[in-house]
Amino acid sequence: MSALGKYAPAVARAALAAAFAGALAGCGEPAARNTGVYLLLDTSGTYSEELDKAEQIINYTLARLDALDSFAVARIDTGSFSEKDIVAKVTLDDRPSTANMQKRQFSDSIGGFLDGMRPAPYTDITGGLLQAVEFLNEKQPGRKTIFIFSDLKEDLEEGYVRDVTVPLDGFEVVALNVTKLRSDNIDPREYLDRLETWRKRVESEGGTWRVINDLDRLEALLRPI
Repeated sequence: MSALGKYAPAVARAALAAAFAGALAGCGEPAARNTGVYLLLDTSGTYSEELDKAEQIINYTLARLDALDSFAVARIDTGSFSEKDIVAKVTLDDRPSTANMQKRQFSDSIGGFLDGMRPAPYTDITGGLLQAVEFLNEKQPGRKTIFIFSDLKEDLEEGYVRDVTVPLDGFEVVALNVTKLRSDNIDPREYLDRLETWRKRVESEGGTWRVINDLDRLEALLRPI
């Protein structure tokens, strides 16, 4: 047998392995199909009376989430760029019985928080967004959604700096139940300007923006991937 014939099977196996590796590299990693949701709750004095509606949204979202989806709820208060403001968080198990237990525990945690919640004197929405981005990026879901349950009136305590870029590329930001303040009734331009300012900010930082004020149409909350 010639030297070439002797090594032909090994060469063939090496060529096949190289071709298989190349095919895998070409395909890349499969895209993640799970969902990550982070809901920010405005707990300021001007908005705290609206929080009963938030429980309805949270429970609806929980019911829509599936195995390996992640969900967190955090309060917006004086300084919201903190893990301490996360009220409840979960990544659902792939076993239905365990996932259902996780959902019940999550819902109970939210109920307890809302029952004992005290209004915050200031409203740091930007800090909450930064914390939401950090949390969801760590989870690496296929879809990243941030809900903001707020009147969108940011009111920072003196000394807090929030003139920063929030990296929202790949995020959907949905403002929920954007109520009108007393001053908005006097001058509606304040309300419209507030919505437009947040829309421009989110879109300029790479995100998509929606507003849902009709809470009777919750099916619009989570769009299919």
